[in-house]
Amino acid sequence: MKKILLCLIPYTVFATSYQDNIAPITKDIKIRMIEGNSWRKACPIPLEDLRYLRIKHWDFQGETTWGELIVHKNIAKNTTKIFKALYFIKYPIKQMRLVSDFKGNDWQSIEADNTSAFNCRPVTGNKKKWSKHAYGKAIDINPIENPYISKTGYISHKASHKYRQRIIYKNKKAEYQAMLVPKSPATRIFKKYGWKWGGDWKTIKDYQHFSFD
Repeated sequence: MKKILLCLIPYTVFATSYQDNIAPITKDIKIRMIEGNSWRKACPIPLEDLRYLRIKHWDFQGETTWGELIVHKNIAKNTTKIFKALYFIKYPIKQMRLVSDFKGNDWQSIEADNTSAFNCRPVTGNKKKWSKHAYGKAIDINPIENPYISKTGYISHKASHKYRQRIIYKNKKAEYQAMLVPKSPATRIFKKYGWKWGGDWKTIKDYQHFSFD
């Protein structure tokens, strides 16, 4: 019996260490979003329909840290379940900050390898159509390791070029473990909770992108 208990203790400590918090958009967060150019009155969704999430995750140094996301209120709990599952498999996330910290600039957020969700912006390549991000129903995860590749094979961010080949690496470095491929546990977790993956698209590939209908 003592041996069994000793085996269970490490798992119990690890399993209970995950934490998250879901909250409405407070006055302070609203100010960050407006001043950070990620939300304005012309956006297709009011702030009341969004939720601010604080989520504990593993970083690229093998340490746990806190990140933040803003998503639609209808998928807030669904999102925290996903990140709880990602935490348990120790999926590494470089950083997870509001895109407001980058003045709503998607390019700068990607350059920083920042995982983000809500951003009131149009679809890439179509300024007349709102992105799923503008509704809080899309997440871009580890965007440098999981690049957007155009139908011609073009990759905008130079740091992403070495991740063009989408194979499962035996290399245990966090940057390679962060790569998403069809058989990745992280990819499967998102799909389990009803999300669609940009890596499945036929023409362009958006390996960082998950969206919820």
